[in-house]
Amino acid sequence: MPRHPDPDLEQRILGAASKLWARGGEKALTMRAVAKAAATTTPTLYERYSDRDDILRALRIKTRCELFAALSQTRTLREAFERHIEFALDHSHAYEVLFDGVGKPPSLHEPWPSFNLMRERVAKRLGGSARENTRLMLALWSLMHGAAMLIIRGNFEGALRIQTVHACLDALDSILDSAARSKGRIRSGPGWPSTLILGEGKNSSADDGSGRGMKEKSRARKLPK
Repeated sequence: MPRHPDPDLEQRILGAASKLWARGGEKALTMRAVAKAAATTTPTLYERYSDRDDILRALRIKTRCELFAALSQTRTLREAFERHIEFALDHSHAYEVLFDGVGKPPSLHEPWPSFNLMRERVAKRLGGSARENTRLMLALWSLMHGAAMLIIRGNFEGALRIQTVHACLDALDSILDSAARSKGRIRSGPGWPSTLILGEGKNSSADDGSGRGMKEKSRARKLPK
């Protein structure tokens, strides 16, 4: 009898891959291990994915689409922040894979729809273009991600978990209120480099990482009086 395609196989493969990666990183994520955890065979796995990186790419894109779908159902910026954190906590394994190496290719050059949705809402609230609000969005994003990963990695439960989420949301509101009052005039460190472009797919690029402004400040503080 002819074999019928398994409609749940892809979901099982990506779910197994996210759990293996979260538990043991790259060493745990072998094609054989993924096949076994997904209750399939290694040859069947290779029919769908050429290698481990191909699986991770599929998982990242799937997770990004699901996160964007969740955020698209919100109406306000605060609701989007809250939904982002909720998604991270409800899909912790896939979320960790999504943000592993996010600032480096290939992840850097993949679509970031949720980042852009929130950045556009920031720009609508504060004025200016979406790109002009990238630095502020990076701060908000870092705070959300930091809170989510603290809860996930720290195994926060009960009141501690609830308070951490709401403390983060309150801090996000405070940052936005401060940005509205200052109109973006207050900032520390070097200016935003033209080579640092985020959330624009293939056009995204990262600064060379020299951090000269920060290094110079650090050296200045160490100079004798």
